[in-house]
Amino acid sequence: MKIGEKVPDFEFEAYHEGQIKKMKLYDFRGKWIILAFYPADFTFVCPTELEELADYYEEFRKNDAEILSISTDTAYVHKAWHDTSKAISKIRFPMVADPAAKLCKAFGTYIEEEGVSTRATFIIDPDGKLVAMELHDNSIGRSAREILRKLQAAKYTREHPGEVCPASWEPGKETLKVSLDLVGKI
Repeated sequence: MKIGEKVPDFEFEAYHEGQIKKMKLYDFRGKWIILAFYPADFTFVCPTELEELADYYEEFRKNDAEILSISTDTAYVHKAWHDTSKAISKIRFPMVADPAAKLCKAFGTYIEEEGVSTRATFIIDPDGKLVAMELHDNSIGRSAREILRKLQAAKYTREHPGEVCPASWEPGKETLKVSLDLVGKI
């Protein structure tokens, strides 16, 4: 996947709202989508990230976004983890099962020799276009607040053509106006 490309539809199983369900990525069209790939359930860093995403979930929803967490575990393993972990029991977003690594391979996150995903985040706009991505070593946890900030910046620039968000921009702060006179001189 590359920035600016349309993300194809994928069908998958997910543990969501106490049930194992069949879902499609296109079920979320018209909303912003946050794909949060992580290595595996019942690990060390992953529950800290997913709990933080759960804590910020209402803020993401206020920004018309849905979070999908994704690992190569089955939906049954997601359910078991949700049922037994205080941190994971907070999750109200779909926990996507990717045991055949179809999504991981499509997004380039799959670590073949380990059979798990690298830690990665993708932001998809309401039209299905990839607007942001971040991949990094599995030993480094992500910040839900920073993911939310990136979502808000992407949303702002979509709603305000000709404006761009500088480093560390947050809602309410000044943006920059794109000037055709400056293009190529910077």
